[in-house]
Amino acid sequence: MFEGVDLDVSAGGLLAAHGPAGSGRTSLLLALAGRMRLSGGAVRVGGHVLPAEGRRVRAAVAIARAAPAVALEGRLRVKEVMAERRLTAPGVTDSRIREACEAVGTAPRGTDLVEDLDPVEALLLATALALAERPGALVIDDVDDGLPPDAHSRVWQALDRVRGCGPTVLAGCIRTPPPTPGLVALSLPRRSRDRLPAPRSAVAREDADI
Repeated sequence: MFEGVDLDVSAGGLLAAHGPAGSGRTSLLLALAGRMRLSGGAVRVGGHVLPAEGRRVRAAVAIARAAPAVALEGRLRVKEVMAERRLTAPGVTDSRIREACEAVGTAPRGTDLVEDLDPVEALLLATALALAERPGALVIDDVDDGLPPDAHSRVWQALDRVRGCGPTVLAGCIRTPPPTPGLVALSLPRRSRDRLPAPRSAVAREDADI
């Protein structure tokens, strides 16, 4: 769903892949996380090369949100998604989750349903749960989805603090991100129908180094 991408994001950096729906943002992020097969090109993530070392890349990259493939279950309460993460992600503890929530600047009530959280709090909760896994890189898509204009700065500041905790942050958004020191912005154009790949080639050429 994307082609001709050539980028280099340093360890602990912040990537913002921005573009309209249909531009391949989610596919790019999933490919960088080792969750989508490449049809060509080369990607190196933390010294591991895709697709040969896909298992190591997947172990090193946590996905906070990349709907519809990865998203928090809205019908669960906050305390339930936290408990689920402790059970499914090795090493995640209550202490780690609290530290991650403090780092991103959120303090959700455990009894609240995820679907009742406002867009900012839902995004920060998903980010905190992924950060609690202490990954080498963290993927968060649709960063500005449903956000009011005055919330954009808070969210991007939170993502900047996330990378300050260690991981490289790979974010996807619709709008051009605000200026942030060290941010690598990648603009992805909408793919016209005549340029869409054939059905058997879901992912096009890519060259990336993270």
